[in-house]
Amino acid sequence: MLIKQNRPIYDYILYDEDKLIIVDMENTNSKFKRILVAVDDEPCTEKAIHYAKEMAQVFGAAVALVTVIPPTSPANFGADPLLGQQPIIVPEVSEMEQDNAQKYLEKISREFTGAGEVYLFNRIGSIKEEILAASHEWSADLIIMGSNGRTGFDHFISGSVSESVIRKSTCPVLVIPSKCD
Repeated sequence: MLIKQNRPIYDYILYDEDKLIIVDMENTNSKFKRILVAVDDEPCTEKAIHYAKEMAQVFGAAVALVTVIPPTSPANFGADPLLGQQPIIVPEVSEMEQDNAQKYLEKISREFTGAGEVYLFNRIGSIKEEILAASHEWSADLIIMGSNGRTGFDHFISGSVSESVIRKSTCPVLVIPSKCD
């Protein structure tokens, strides 16, 4: 919920469940004008989108939505390595994934009515590297992303995308926690 304050002390107050965020626009040195939002089809993305919409409205910022599709793995169906047959990559699978991702980005972009402009980045590659590349290419002032909350062995094997982005980013990163309820 966004409330415009009439008092000169604070320009905006954001309420989110049990949190109160006060934004003093007059004394804020770093006003976010370009917000990059990393989205995927996970439930936690909705919460990150909610924060991004509020911040874009408060700061009057342009928004870039980025989604990254991992490269398609070769299929071993019908390929026998003992006979020297190589696994195959079906290009239609990549095309369908990219088309679905583009439709998803377009659907989300219509929700950002308070943003100055909305840009879409539909990438294929390493998720963390592509988020960082889009941030650099677009000169983002802030990256907003969700965290799926992997722990233990899953975290050890696959790592944390948000953790890698935080470590390598040249701009602030807002990570929305994994409590999606």
